[in-house]
Amino acid sequence: MALNIVLHEPEIPSNTGNIARTCAATGTRLHLIKPLGFSTDDKMLKRAGLDYWESVDILYYDSIQALFDTYPNGRFYYATTKSKHLYSEVTYLDEDFFVFGKETAGIPMEILEKNWDTTITIPMGEGARLRSLNLSNAAAIIVYEALRQLDFPGLKVRGVNE
Repeated sequence: MALNIVLHEPEIPSNTGNIARTCAATGTRLHLIKPLGFSTDDKMLKRAGLDYWESVDILYYDSIQALFDTYPNGRFYYATTKSKHLYSEVTYLDEDFFVFGKETAGIPMEILEKNWDTTITIPMGEGARLRSLNLSNAAAIIVYEALRQLDFPGLKVRGVNE
C-alpha cells in the first residue's frame, strides 16, 4: 500500500530528484511520464536525489494513457493552479495518485478538462510574477496532507529523545 506521485513530462532534474527524496522518506511511489527533460543518469538528478534514488519505487511510462491503462481503477488528483478545489478539502485514500505537470506548462488542458472534479490546488498569494509553487514543494505539501489524513502509515516520528 502506498500513495503515488505522477510527474507528467518533468523537465528539471533537481525537482524530480527532490520529489524522489520525498518519495523515499514517505514510501510513496514515483511514476514518470515520458518524455523526460533529462536523463535519469544526469549528474544533477543524482545529486538532488543523493542516495535516495535507488530507494524509490520508480515506474516509467511512454504516455499518461499508459499509466491510466495500468491503473484503470485508480483515483487520480490533478494538481493545478486552475482549480477551485483546495487540496486540503479532499478525503484521500491509500493508493491515490497525485498528478503534477511539467514545470513550464503544467498539466495539459485536455487532461484537466476531462477531470475538473478531481483537480486540486494549493492556495497562494497573488503576486504579479508568482505563477505557482516549486514543483517539489507542491508535491510534498499534497503528499503530506494525504499522509496526515491516513495517520502517517508506516512512518516514524523522530524526536530528540528517541
